[in-house]
Amino acid sequence: MNWAGAFLSAALIATTMPGSGSYRVVATNHPRAALLAAGAEEWNPAMAVTWGPGKYQTTFRALWSADGLSLRFDATDDHPWFTMTRRDDHLWEEEVVEVFLDIDRSGRNYAELEISPGNVVCDVRMVQPHPDKQMDFDWNIDGLETRTLATPGRPPLSGNWTALAFIPWSAFRSLPSAKSLALPPRPGDQWRFNVFRVKRPGGPLAPERGAVEVAWSKPSQPSFHVPSAFRSFIFEAEPGRRK
Repeated sequence: MNWAGAFLSAALIATTMPGSGSYRVVATNHPRAALLAAGAEEWNPAMAVTWGPGKYQTTFRALWSADGLSLRFDATDDHPWFTMTRRDDHLWEEEVVEVFLDIDRSGRNYAELEISPGNVVCDVRMVQPHPDKQMDFDWNIDGLETRTLATPGRPPLSGNWTALAFIPWSAFRSLPSAKSLALPPRPGDQWRFNVFRVKRPGGPLAPERGAVEVAWSKPSQPSFHVPSAFRSFIFEAEPGRRK
């Protein structure tokens, strides 16, 4: 993401849970269809981290299985919006939730996934981070499935929304950083990651007005692409199963 002049006017806030220097990804046996439906029972075991100002808080969860990685964002919102409709549009210029997955912990060739309230996605291989960013938009997360859901009982795009994604392990094999890694991961394996939210209360006519660009782990530079801010993403064994 290129914040450019927006950095000075944006609120850059990170809220973490006590002792949450890393994120522990719990294993699950639930089918991805149930996870993509945002079932409470299916997602209850997942570790939750929340960040951002109260009016626009975001909560992230992740689960893993033999098939792939499931991700969930719950976004507090009063009026989500989007105008872009094509894959790999510059969604960060509007409203999105985002995750970076640095699978070999190198800070290079990591995966970026953005999802808008309209379930439009941007998936990018970040060849090199800030300040000399290089982005590969031709790279795709093959087999990616995503959903966005409105708060039950409210019309679409009228309030809080949830974004869900399923990424098969095979999708990561096209990253140069995957050459020496086990896929699927093994319990105890550690990647690095960070998660983000962009909210633009000014709407399509004034997207920079009052822009809120927030990271769970706050970067030290005016960009989300600062690998020193990434945190460990640790794959745990399924509850009740030994590593």
